Amino acid sequence: MAATLTELVARFGGELVGDGARTVSQVAPLDRASPDEIGFISQGKYLSQLADTHAGAVILPEDARDATDLPRILTSNPYLYFARVSALLNPPPRPPAGVHPAATVAPDAEIAADASIAAGAVVGSGAVIGARTVVGPNCVVGDHAHIGADCLLHANVTLYHRCEVGDRTILHSGCVIGADGFGFAPNEGCWEKIPQIGRVLIGDDVEIGACTTIDRGALEDTVIEEGVKLDNLIQVAHNVVIGAHTVIAACTGIAGSAKIGRHCMIGGAAMIFGHIEIADGTRISTNTLITKSLPKAGTYTSAPPFTEHEVWQKNAVHMRNLDKLVNRIKQLEKRINELESKS
Repeated sequence: MAATLTELVARFGGELVGDGARTVSQVAPLDRASPDEIGFISQGKYLSQLADTHAGAVILPEDARDATDLPRILTSNPYLYFARVSALLNPPPRPPAGVHPAATVAPDAEIAADASIAAGAVVGSGAVIGARTVVGPNCVVGDHAHIGADCLLHANVTLYHRCEVGDRTILHSGCVIGADGFGFAPNEGCWEKIPQIGRVLIGDDVEIGACTTIDRGALEDTVIEEGVKLDNLIQVAHNVVIGAHTVIAACTGIAGSAKIGRHCMIGGAAMIFGHIEIADGTRISTNTLITKSLPKAGTYTSAPPFTEHEVWQKNAVHMRNLDKLVNRIKQLEKRINELESKS
């Protein structure tokens, strides 16, 4: 697919400077772009790259009007503009509508006429598949599960029974939605399984990465609100609530019944205890352990920065003796105060 700069501005806005008839067929980084490609710069410190680029056009901040003679689109958010242009020029392939002969679909499942069910997929009894939704190869949609319109389930997604997915949601390969939460009652040295009778409810415009798992609720539902973006390999335990438009990076673990607010940003490999609440707009750094509720929005970090191993070993010794050192400091302070009072 290709588009002229005039067409891009008509669709996405921005100010066009230069030849609007210039056609671009792809986005590319400035150092590798060719004359039929468009690049972008979102920060002024990278404007020097314009001198050597072969791009046919560029997307620039509004205050960089005179940074180049190339045809250019000026916008307040070049990164977002680039994302939209890339989406336009790279539409995802869409399989034909209908149910593949090698799919298995229950007779009472409701599948929209323009939905696509690929080979090897299994759609259970009473399941509902919305308009234009694509269910990829070897996916499993459980009994009475509901999937909205314009969704995309990549290959090998599992959506357990009674779980619900909103409109325009993307589930990447290997993710599992609605497996049992980790609930067991102790019984004389053994563990007895607690039935997990809740569901997983996923809102509109959510994206869930490959091999991420979201457990169903024990009694109430696990809820992923609209606009949430989850990276690969995240574990979301039972009864968790993740607020709208929160983003979470890979390898994060969220324990049961945690409630994460709206518009939060959580770095990779963070660990969040169960039964706590995190305020809207909170930022949690990579590899941070959150052990109690965060009622006030802010940026929270717990992981020490890396250092050379020999230095780390010395610091580890100091950490083990920290309590003793604190007590010694208190004793010294007390002794100093006593001496000062006598002088």
